Amino acid sequence: MKIEKFRLVNDVPGEPPVTFKESPNHGGSFQPRFLVMHYTAGHTAQSSADWLCNPAAKASAHVIIGKDGSVIQLVPFNIVAWHAGISSWRDGQTELRGMNKYAVGIELDNPGRLVRAGTGWRSLSLGISYPDDEGIEATHKNETQPSGWHIYPQAQLETAVAVASLLFETYRLEDVIGHDDIAPMRKSDPGPAFPMAYFRARLLGRAEDGPEAPPKFTTLTALNIRSGPGVQYSTVLAQPLPKGTQVAGVATEDGWRQVDVIDTNSGITEIHGWVNGRYLKSAN
Repeated sequence: MKIEKFRLVNDVPGEPPVTFKESPNHGGSFQPRFLVMHYTAGHTAQSSADWLCNPAAKASAHVIIGKDGSVIQLVPFNIVAWHAGISSWRDGQTELRGMNKYAVGIELDNPGRLVRAGTGWRSLSLGISYPDDEGIEATHKNETQPSGWHIYPQAQLETAVAVASLLFETYRLEDVIGHDDIAPMRKSDPGPAFPMAYFRARLLGRAEDGPEAPPKFTTLTALNIRSGPGVQYSTVLAQPLPKGTQVAGVATEDGWRQVDVIDTNSGITEIHGWVNGRYLKSAN
């Protein structure tokens, strides 16, 4: 995948396709400084794209990423998209207002908030039911009570990292933030099911040496690596990580640790996910 003339292009066979569907809902030209992550709260990536290309929506985004990793671009990256609404972000001592003028917006195809329905989940706004393994219960950082949230599939997250990495490299973006960071009183996306700490670590990088280096661990047993912090999340690999695999820690949540696999001796590389922290031993 690459960016040509402010548009994503992917002509590599077997990789997620990229289509361009131009939205009329946009402003003038700009130089982006930030990336804002959203969820669509829609039925499908295509239905969300159709709506954001409707003038009646008075909204848009630069990119929508489907659950399967497919990409729909709606607005070129040098043009303001209407994704942030009333919003602000403090950049040092300066408060930036109206983040459309400063940020690229990525929408992830995801229904967002769910409620328990029998043995599964249901989106009240969409009227759609989902199986138990597609949702988690978690408390949003701006709230005090837990809710249900739809998880983000690994294929979608990996494409999001790939697209975001290109944006950071091409436009020298400064940070990635959520819609719930810049409009906390109005918005809850991308929500607690989105692994923001891991996402930021992948994009902003970590020093390999010195005090900023991530902690390293060794697995104490054969250990499943999952797409989220809990057994309810799908496994990233068909087989567990072998005992003695070396990993680098990224973030922690409820006894689980987000890691990058760094042990090339196991033959497993470029793998990222969550493991149960009880089965890790410090290797630093």
